[in-house]
Amino acid sequence: MVTATATDQLCKNFINGEWVESKSTKIFERRNPANNDEVVARIPLSTREEMKRAIAAAKTAFPAWRDTPAPNRGKILFKVVRIMEEQKEELARLLTREEGKALKDALGEVQRAINIAEFMAGEARRINGETLPSETTKTFTYTIRQPLGVVGAITPWNFPIAIPIWKITPALVYGNTVVLKPAELTPLCALRIAEIFAEAGLPAGVLNVVLGTGEEVGDELVQNPLVHGLSFTGSTDIGCKIYASGAQQQKKVQCEMGGKNPVVILADADLKMAVESVAGGAFASTGQRCTASSRVVVEEQVADQFVEMLVERTRTFAVGDGLQAGMEMGPSVDETQMNTVLKYIEIGKNEGELRSGGARLTGPKYDKGWFVAPTIFDKVKPNSRIAQEEIFGPVVSVIRVKDFDEALEVANSVRYGLSSSIYSTDSNKIFEFIDKIETGMTHVNSPTVGGEAHVPFGGTKQSSIGPHEVGHGAMDFYTDTKVVYLDYTGRKRESSQK
Repeated sequence: MVTATATDQLCKNFINGEWVESKSTKIFERRNPANNDEVVARIPLSTREEMKRAIAAAKTAFPAWRDTPAPNRGKILFKVVRIMEEQKEELARLLTREEGKALKDALGEVQRAINIAEFMAGEARRINGETLPSETTKTFTYTIRQPLGVVGAITPWNFPIAIPIWKITPALVYGNTVVLKPAELTPLCALRIAEIFAEAGLPAGVLNVVLGTGEEVGDELVQNPLVHGLSFTGSTDIGCKIYASGAQQQKKVQCEMGGKNPVVILADADLKMAVESVAGGAFASTGQRCTASSRVVVEEQVADQFVEMLVERTRTFAVGDGLQAGMEMGPSVDETQMNTVLKYIEIGKNEGELRSGGARLTGPKYDKGWFVAPTIFDKVKPNSRIAQEEIFGPVVSVIRVKDFDEALEVANSVRYGLSSSIYSTDSNKIFEFIDKIETGMTHVNSPTVGGEAHVPFGGTKQSSIGPHEVGHGAMDFYTDTKVVYLDYTGRKRESSQK
């Protein structure tokens, strides 16, 4: 099916199993971030009424989907896995054209989405409650898990296949129906996901996709009383507003938001390994991920050597159109994001010592795209803006410290708490770091980025609100617990009887 995602015509919404042309006259033209001459998609900015239709369709489809045996729901997800495996290269190329990341990173994202879908398909046979001993004689007490109902998913542009999949698949396997509002910049990936689920046999109305702005269709998803759960990934400011609004309506809400992730490098670290990991963690995917390695906290006695090695590695970091062979980094997702990165680079020139990059890339290879050079600032103060605020671009701040205790203090000195990393061979310091670092995820001698399909994903502080995503723990968000007291005395029980 190509009617939903052909680039030479207006994209359509997916509502109640049908491709529906929006009645909106507001059209957004999406261009390839590596080549602005190429129109990738034309997107309608749908109306609030169209979102209401999608929510109503999900509400109508819910009873039958809820009553479908969970293993049968899982079988559909296994079909999704097979289709995605067959189309992996095609999906990755679509992702790169639309979002800009290097093809190797796009392939990694698609594989992660496949792994998550496969794990969640298996969860269909693991939706377990528990039995509990009762205080009362001849009473069987147990719990069961039941779906919320209609779940709204609001997803960002930086992982336009993996993040929708890790919200949609647990929602569906646990018996919910879904309305997805993808980012305006990456509609084609979301629509292709809808096509794949339809091809796999998902009933009409169980998954719906509406294109448009957060202010219009996103807000309707948040405010509509028929929506019982909201899963959001995006900025901290917007996530906090969504969480507050959901709380007022007593909706279940989870938000995955920003990060300012530290890599701590101690004097005994393998510097070659640390340099390679920092370069990949900071610059791959153009730094446009919440787990990017944006701060390097390094002990002073090895700082000069580390910085020189990182600068040298950055000079060889291959930047260009992500579809070209050998590229390690693509462009910023659009002009607005590029300008945000350039603004922070100008701020950084007054807050640290610029060692590499620091400007927009120019020349025949770059002039038609939104390319920024991988940028390194050295001798940055921990409380400076570039060390505290999320830039979402290929910019890394090196902060020098005297010892491990100061490194830990600096690593914890931001409002975010998503991911972290330490490079060392000292097991005592490694375990103390694990105990005291204020992040939801931490890595030892590996980058801040990455995760696995069966492992929870989420942070602390202002990075996350609500239950973590991914893995078996996703059940905590996408289901409610019902407690059952089954009396088998066969007669009226006296209130004092035990």
